[in-house]
This record gives sequence, structure tokens and C-alpha cells, in this order.
Amino acid sequence: MHLEDNELDHELVTMHVEGELPWPVQITRVEDESGFLAALEGQPPHLILSDFALPSYDGLSAYRAAHARWPNVPFIIVTGAMGEETAVDTLREGVTDYILKQRLERLPSSIRRAMAEVESRLQRERAEREIRALNENLRARLDEVERLRNTAERQSQRLEIQARQLEEALNLQKTFLAETSHELRTPLTALHGYLRRAEREVGGSQTLLDAQRVAENMTRLVNDLLQLSRGELVQSIEMHFMNLGQLLRQVGRDYGVAAPESSVEIVGDPGRLTQVFVNLVTNAIRVTGNAELVRLDIQPRPGEVEVRVVDQGPGVPDHVKPKIFDKFYRGKEAGSAGLGLTIAQQVVTAHGGTIDVVDTPGGGATFRVRLPLPEEDEETGVADDALDPLADMDPGSALA
Repeated sequence: MHLEDNELDHELVTMHVEGELPWPVQITRVEDESGFLAALEGQPPHLILSDFALPSYDGLSAYRAAHARWPNVPFIIVTGAMGEETAVDTLREGVTDYILKQRLERLPSSIRRAMAEVESRLQRERAEREIRALNENLRARLDEVERLRNTAERQSQRLEIQARQLEEALNLQKTFLAETSHELRTPLTALHGYLRRAEREVGGSQTLLDAQRVAENMTRLVNDLLQLSRGELVQSIEMHFMNLGQLLRQVGRDYGVAAPESSVEIVGDPGRLTQVFVNLVTNAIRVTGNAELVRLDIQPRPGEVEVRVVDQGPGVPDHVKPKIFDKFYRGKEAGSAGLGLTIAQQVVTAHGGTIDVVDTPGGGATFRVRLPLPEEDEETGVADDALDPLADMDPGSALA
């Protein structure tokens, strides 16, 4: 934009500018204050050239009006005469430069310099804005990191408290089991003594033999509880020939549960396996509330035999199945310290077998215990350590 009231002076300025600048030039001329102010209301120009002395206006007033609206637009005064003091005042006011009309050859270089300064200032402002944005982003990230750190510290403190509470609870459980086990061992020892005395005084009977067997199982269970309270595994597995079918029928008679009539001979510890199936059967009776809703099945499989403790109770939820054998885990129907299934799993594992739980068709839970069968002799094709598991053996012929 060129504020100039003299047509000849405007043409001289145009002549010195056109062709001397690296950009295409389009000059809009205004002649007075009203035209200048009206032009400022539109699109801002890239550069303003202004005469200093106009009939009813002056260059310094024009600069102030332009600067108020477009502070980043360079403003160059092109005048015929200007005293040194006036020139200094205009520059102090903020005018970009002044050029005397008798030296218009300096105008192109002054314009280039002014535009370069504008571009440099704009780049600096952009860089400053980007730096401020980066700083704000960094500050926000640091605040988020600090918040996450505080959250992590609080969670860590809660976990520490929960860990201490869990450790105290486990210690209380262990203490309870240890003390309870010690307290139970004394009356069980006395019970063994009374049963042996009764056997000597009245002679042996099936009732006394059953009572002694139950007392021995209870003593072994108490010892296992004591070992587990100390963090030890089930120990003292004594393996020899045994009739698994006879063992299951005995457990069935003791607890009023249907048991299979088939006989399968394996190598195992009768006392320990009795402990396993007594535990599974009593658990099933407890959750069903009726021994008639529980049964024992036996099914020979290739290289192993599978015993199933089947109940028609409420079943075991899917989310509980993976942890039901964990030490001290107790379900809603639990009435014990949560060690029975842990002991059962350890006993079965010590026999080289597996134990798991699945749903019973129609509702309920089925615990499956799989135990290995004795290997057959390669030359004779008969069992090397046991009889044919499918044979209908006399229950009394099994070694106990």
C-alpha cells in the first residue's frame, strides 16, 4: 500500500520497485486519511509506504493507525525532506525505515531488508509458540508421570499392607493347624490304646478292626495336617500290591456310598489312597447333604485306571476349578481348613497319577483320579506287578 497524494511521486516509487524485488508486486495507492483508514480495514498489506507530509495527514499518524491494526506490517516513510531529529523520532516510534525521494534507489534494498526482518520475526514467533506448546506438553506429561508415580506408590503401599495381612493370616492358619494337630494327636493316641486293649480283652472283631482302621486314617490325616502347616509335602508313601476295588468298596460301606463291584489291582499305598477317596467322598456328601447322591465308579483305561467320585450336588464353578486344589483354598461350602484336596493331589501325584474335577452330566461335580496300572512283562504279556485289572478278583485275595 502506498499513501501518496502526488501522482508523479507514486509513479517514481512504482518505477523503482517493480522489477527490483524477488516477488511479484501489486501496489495500491491511497491519497488521504480516509482512504488510508478504509484500506486498513480490509486485507492487511505486506508493506506500507507513506509520504511524511500530506495536506491533511502525516506519515507518523498513518504509522500509528497502521500499527494499531496490523503491528507486524513493515512501515517505510518515503519523503522529500526530513530533518535528522524528526527521522530519529520516527524510528524510535517504531517506523521500519525512511527513504528520501531523491534517493529512491535505496528503496528496494530497504524493502527486502524489512520483509526479511518480518519473516525472521514470524519464524521466531512460530518457534516460540512451538516451544511453549512442547513445554506445556512436557509439563502435562510430567504431571501425568507424577500422578502415575503417586498412584503406583499408593498401590504399592496397599499391596504391602495386604501382603502383611495375608502373611499374618497364613501364619495364623499354620499356627491353628499345628496346635490343632498336636491337640488331636493326644486323644488319637489314647484311642489307639483303648482299641488295642479292647482287642486283647474281648478278642478281634470286624467292628474293632474297622475302628482301628479309621483311627489309623485319622492319625495319618492329623500328621499330614501338621506337615502341611510346616510347609512340607505329604511324606511316607509305602507302595505295594493292593486291590483298588476292595478299597473303594470299604470306603463305600463306611460312608453309605454306592461303590463298584469290580476288582483292579495296582501298586500303591492303601492307607494314603483311602485318605484320598475318604476325603473326596466326605466332601461330596457334605455339599450334597445326602450320601445317596454320591457314587464311586471305576473304569480301566489303557495303562491306567480311572476312579470317579460322582455327586449330584451344586457342582464346582468354572472359575473355581483351576484353584480348588490350592493349599488353604476354601469354597463356599467348605467346612475345613482347605487342605484336604491339596493332600489328595499330593498323594495321587506321588503315585504317578492325576486328579481333576469336571461337571457331572445333569448337574454336580465329578472328581477323576487316574492311577497307573502295573506294566506287563514284554515276553509273557501278563502283568508283571499285578493281576489283570479286568479280572473279577476275590476282594479277600488282595494284599493290604
